[in-house]
Amino acid sequence: MKIIVPATSANLGPGFDSLGLSIGLFNEIQITREKLTSISIKGEGSDNLYIKKNNTFVNIFNEIYNSLTNERSNFKFSFLNNIPFSRGLGSSSSVIVAAIASAYKMAGFNIQKDRILNKSLIYENHPDNISPATYGGFTVNIVKNGEVFTKKSNIDSQIQAVVVIPNEPISTSQSRTQLQKNYPLSSCISNLSHSSFLSVCFFEKDYQSLRLAAIDKIHEDIRMSSYPILFKIRQVAYENGALMSTLSGSGSSFLNIVFRDDALRLQKKLQDNFPKFRVLLLEFDNEGFKITSKS
Repeated sequence: MKIIVPATSANLGPGFDSLGLSIGLFNEIQITREKLTSISIKGEGSDNLYIKKNNTFVNIFNEIYNSLTNERSNFKFSFLNNIPFSRGLGSSSSVIVAAIASAYKMAGFNIQKDRILNKSLIYENHPDNISPATYGGFTVNIVKNGEVFTKKSNIDSQIQAVVVIPNEPISTSQSRTQLQKNYPLSSCISNLSHSSFLSVCFFEKDYQSLRLAAIDKIHEDIRMSSYPILFKIRQVAYENGALMSTLSGSGSSFLNIVFRDDALRLQKKLQDNFPKFRVLLLEFDNEGFKITSKS
């Protein structure tokens, strides 16, 4: 079987730990039954021996598969990793979602995306990445009693993503330690109102209002201050047609949303200004993970 899982961008400015969307940059994993377990990796992590010896995907897959079947089997895992590690594009969540969905498929179960999502919450306790990796599109998420409740809107083809990927990674867990433990009421109200407004913009496809909606008062500038060039990325993006420019997850990548007609120009401007960084022009994804062949 082969499973394809998309990159994701979480928070989207004010929607801290609750809003996310799915981007058309995909990891692919092929799994076949074999007499001995083996792992091959192309792309991200291909030169990292630790990832081969202690592979998170394989560990979660085996744990779920064994719990479903009460048996141990051997598989060949072939990874094509396109989602960069520790850049705020949901690489960890893509691994978790794909591993669980694959285990259910290989164990002979029908794939129910809500089940996969809630199982993923055990390994990733914030739904803003695992939800769009599962369903695709733009998602609004809450968690109650260990269950994720999601509302989804497909993203229109009139907009595209221009993603700036710096060379420096940012650790999500480390960046969280920089955040305040308490926030003024005014900051909380600002984020509540802006994240609500942002959600309506996506559901109504009012992309012209995204810049107004994307203002954050809780986490973004604090995280960006450890890597000040990110402020310049946002400035250049807004000066050259971006509808929205936000830190992707905890960074270091920056997500820029732009009308299709302006996308190539924005990509070129960002690449010219930041020649040492990768600048990718990508579609949005409305499907989430896909299993493309039978076990």
